[in-house]
Amino acid sequence: MNFNCIKTVLIAATAMISLNSFSQDLIARQAPIDKKLKSVDSLALQKQIRAEQSEYPALSLYPNWNNQYAHSYGKDVIIPETYTIDLTGFCMPTPSTRITSPFGPRWRRMHNGLDLKVNIGDTIVAAFDGKVRIVKYERRGYGKYIVIRHDNGLETIYGHLSKQIVEENQLVKAGEPIGLGGNTGRSTGSHLHFETRFLGIAINPIYMFDFPNQDIVADTYTFKKAKSYQRGKTGGSHDNQLASDGTIRYHKVKSGDTLSRIAKLRGVSVSTLCKLNRITTKTTLRIGQVLRCS
Repeated sequence: MNFNCIKTVLIAATAMISLNSFSQDLIARQAPIDKKLKSVDSLALQKQIRAEQSEYPALSLYPNWNNQYAHSYGKDVIIPETYTIDLTGFCMPTPSTRITSPFGPRWRRMHNGLDLKVNIGDTIVAAFDGKVRIVKYERRGYGKYIVIRHDNGLETIYGHLSKQIVEENQLVKAGEPIGLGGNTGRSTGSHLHFETRFLGIAINPIYMFDFPNQDIVADTYTFKKAKSYQRGKTGGSHDNQLASDGTIRYHKVKSGDTLSRIAKLRGVSVSTLCKLNRITTKTTLRIGQVLRCS
């Protein structure tokens, strides 16, 4: 092989080495750029998801957003077997602690909420952060009422108001005034009709709220799909019956109750009661106190 041939081979080899080195450098320089772009894409996606969730709270649970029906979603709604509802960040809808009518059968029909004594003009506030879905008047039912869908999956209903001071599709914060107490609609005296619903299914508010003590019963409530439940008609009236069930059970303390008596009655141990309610065997029970039993 002559000198010119050797020189040509060496030049070609050097060029290949330089090209390979350049390619590696280019890849190395591109890696952090790709990583940054991926981060930007991820942040943009997260921002978009947050925006959609803000626009439609509990978007993953509810099949639609409408300003027409208070608690009916038809066949499109999928009821999960269980769902844990976060109750932190709550605010009592009214400082009133007096329950004038409980959840349950009443006058041959189902009362799907509870009534709290308020006077006409008393301030009513949102229980959680959320978005106002309905602001309507129903002469033979709720009267002037408001429905709010919350980020935790619950919807709360506030009925018989004298005045509504929010608008449909308005975002509200827990504790923000939404209306004034009243006596409108199917009502025999001034009070707040308060409902808590999950995907249209009514849940007894005392399972979540301790009204006498202006607190929540626990940080979370676990909803459990009932084996069967009756769908209500498409409308706003709280005459519609929707049964509900939950994996969490409660006991409302009555005169003479002790931890051992409650444990025996509810089929749990005293230690379990203490653990579930963050109390000790020396804790003094209060009449009206709601204890978690499962």
